[in-house]
Amino acid sequence: MFSKLVGNEDVKDTLRRLIATSRVPNSLVLAGDEGIGKRQFAIEIARSFLCNKANGGEACGTCSICQRVDTFAFPSRDDNRDPFERVFFGGHLDVGMVVPYKRLTLVGAIRDLERHANFNPYEASARFFIVDDAHKMNDAASNALLKTLEEPPPTSHIFLITSRPDSLLPTIRSRCQMLRFAPVETEKVEKYLIEERKFENAEARLAARLARGSIGRAVSINVTEFRIARDRMLSVIKSAIQTGDLATMFRIAEELNDAKNKDKFESNLDILESLIHDVWSLKVSSDTSRVVNTDVSDDLTRLASDAARADLPAWLAEIETLRQNLAVNINRKIAADALFVSMAG
Repeated sequence: MFSKLVGNEDVKDTLRRLIATSRVPNSLVLAGDEGIGKRQFAIEIARSFLCNKANGGEACGTCSICQRVDTFAFPSRDDNRDPFERVFFGGHLDVGMVVPYKRLTLVGAIRDLERHANFNPYEASARFFIVDDAHKMNDAASNALLKTLEEPPPTSHIFLITSRPDSLLPTIRSRCQMLRFAPVETEKVEKYLIEERKFENAEARLAARLARGSIGRAVSINVTEFRIARDRMLSVIKSAIQTGDLATMFRIAEELNDAKNKDKFESNLDILESLIHDVWSLKVSSDTSRVVNTDVSDDLTRLASDAARADLPAWLAEIETLRQNLAVNINRKIAADALFVSMAG
């Protein structure tokens, strides 16, 4: 039920009208940041369309159809790629999903979607196919999907979920209607975490700010682990701004690449970036409303007082360059050392 989803009220109203008037597009792109609920909205469209007791564009949420629509079971992406060469179906055979194998949506899965899209519905008047992370389609997969979009079967709907709509082929975008999703308001994320996920108030407040409008990101944050990682990154900034302690910075670079932390390298970069943003915000303005890490605001204020204003945006640019270089398998230890030396200089 759309009423159970958090945020994007305008999108909900649009979808209710489309469903109530049977005008759901055959091809639809749901675009917006990671973790703001796009996939769940797509599933809810299918549920509301298929539910025999739907009222005003809202599924009942309790009938057997509603209960079966989103019961998917996906294999581990550490397994071999063969299972990902097809469409996955859950408890309702008129709702299928394509998910990427690691960093790529396989062309076999898109061809399987094309085949299934031409079948008549099993139980309902229409079938629904969701392509998750659609921006992970390569040219072969995109061209295979384009064939289906050019002549869409009248009883099939294809929903593309993406955080990077500009990465889709222009010919695909031109054949789809687009719904754009906004980040969820921080207050709504915080309320959801407290009421639905049973977070403590202080943890919910911090997680909601860190999430940057993403429900999925907020739910996945382990606040205790985050604070440990943040203390480490805060030491980097203190060393760069206040003490010039390169030994501490090199030790932290080593820690970022040890066995227990190497898979969290990019998330540690995110934390460092967040702290630098906060220091920069405090440097240029006394307005604390834009500060994310409010629970360490005293440390951040002292750092802002000591920091050179021009250094902060330069550090953020260097972090972004490092992040882009990760795609070419650079040595992360050397890259972290170089970043920290640059910050200390």
